Amino acid sequence: MKSSASVRLSQWMPKLVVAPSFFLAFFFIYGLIAWNGYLSVSASRLLPNYEFIGLQQYTNLFESERWWVALKNLGIFGGLFIFFGMAIGLLLAILLDQKIRVEGVLRTIYLYPMALSFIVTGTAWKWILNPGLGLEKVMQGWGFENFHFSWLIDPDMAIYTVVIAGVWQSAGFVMALFLAGLRGIDDSILKAAQIDGASLPRIYWRIIIPSLRPVFFSTLMVLSHLAIKSFDLVMALTAGGPGYATDLPATFMYTMAFSRGQIGLGAASATIMLATVAALVVPYLYSELRGKR
Repeated sequence: MKSSASVRLSQWMPKLVVAPSFFLAFFFIYGLIAWNGYLSVSASRLLPNYEFIGLQQYTNLFESERWWVALKNLGIFGGLFIFFGMAIGLLLAILLDQKIRVEGVLRTIYLYPMALSFIVTGTAWKWILNPGLGLEKVMQGWGFENFHFSWLIDPDMAIYTVVIAGVWQSAGFVMALFLAGLRGIDDSILKAAQIDGASLPRIYWRIIIPSLRPVFFSTLMVLSHLAIKSFDLVMALTAGGPGYATDLPATFMYTMAFSRGQIGLGAASATIMLATVAALVVPYLYSELRGKR
């Protein structure tokens, strides 16, 4: 028989093995979050300065025209990115749900963009949308000399190029989520609707799509999180330009903290982003845990 000491050791061994990783993760995630929160109420500029100044950095933040441009761009990008990402993803999932022969090939093609990093996506679309290199030059070379597509260098339209690239990358991932939801619906419900004479579009509109509400909610949470923290896609595609016309909160934070020597202001913007993500994710996690109970 095992001694009591060996039994206790076997019980504690998994905890001892996991403990270092747990404490390191706790420190580098929650510890740095707390440090960032303190920097946002300090007088930090080029270097950290721990003099407490209250909410002055937040006041400066919301008095900054560039911050309001970033928030406006987040509204445009986030709204269009989520809407078109979900709409296209759902359409692709419905297409693949028809049990077509080349489903495996199409699924791979649709999912491929998600295997790329946002840096690669942004760089590729920067070449495609560059008036001197990409789509505009190709179309003019084919004889369409009056064709112009210069959104990438237009301050009023450049944010929509970020939407195009973001939707292109995320639509396949959304398709996979919706396809999994479609494959989980009981076939007997569909067969009963067909026996009653319902057409296929009506079945999808009245029965199948309403049954996907949990998938819609999960997808909304994921895409909202991606939109709020979008950084590398913007930096690779437009670098926040022209000027700061395509700034998002994440690029604003990076610019202020690491390029403009305004660490406190950057920390304040990062705290606002964290609070926004938490406002979306925490209720979702609470509802999921409550549902499981």
